[in-house]
Amino acid sequence: MDRREVAAVLTYVGRLDPRTIRTDAGEARDQLAMWHELLGDVPMATGQGWDVREIVRKRIVTSPYPILPADVAREWQAHRRDRLARHTDPTPAADPDNPQAWRAELLAARDAVAAGQAAPSAHRGITAGRHRPGLKDQPAAVGSYIPAAVRAELAPYRPARAAREAAITAGGPDVLGVPCDWCHADTGEPCRRRRITLDGTARGNAPRATAHPGRFDRALAAQAKAPAA
Repeated sequence: MDRREVAAVLTYVGRLDPRTIRTDAGEARDQLAMWHELLGDVPMATGQGWDVREIVRKRIVTSPYPILPADVAREWQAHRRDRLARHTDPTPAADPDNPQAWRAELLAARDAVAAGQAAPSAHRGITAGRHRPGLKDQPAAVGSYIPAAVRAELAPYRPARAAREAAITAGGPDVLGVPCDWCHADTGEPCRRRRITLDGTARGNAPRATAHPGRFDRALAAQAKAPAA
């Protein structure tokens, strides 16, 4: 602000708080010089949310003490820091091989943001990149994460799962999709071998390559009740 703008601010302050009015010409001159010294680099108003009158009004309402120019200067410095904290340097249009021009453009952009002449440049959002319509279809096109050749090599080591996959491929029921009432195997677990001893207890816990007949019937019934795809 120049001296005339500072004088206008002092007039506004005196209208809101008569305690700041100086009737003596010398005191008024010294008051104007002090305010101009501290507020010479503070703008009267910007198009980015700064207005000295708002700061003065807020200070007078919230504080019982007469307002000082340092109060306004501190508010301006806080406003500058907040704007710069929300600013991300955009890529300069200058030649990157010319460091002087590159740096000058960066500093000019920061000064414009700090002075309220330009809005802060925000971070680019993660979702702001190029939209790829076919991205959702790619996982379905990939299929299983286990290649067919690897699946065939693993079949001897997991016979129950291999039998399950073969049955599903052939259109049969998913026998591991239901629990087994005979061996009490949970859903997704292979059936276990159970031997009934002479005293009526069940022994044996070895996994079976095939499901118990009752489990197969239960899976077949579940498949029949399932809605058609």
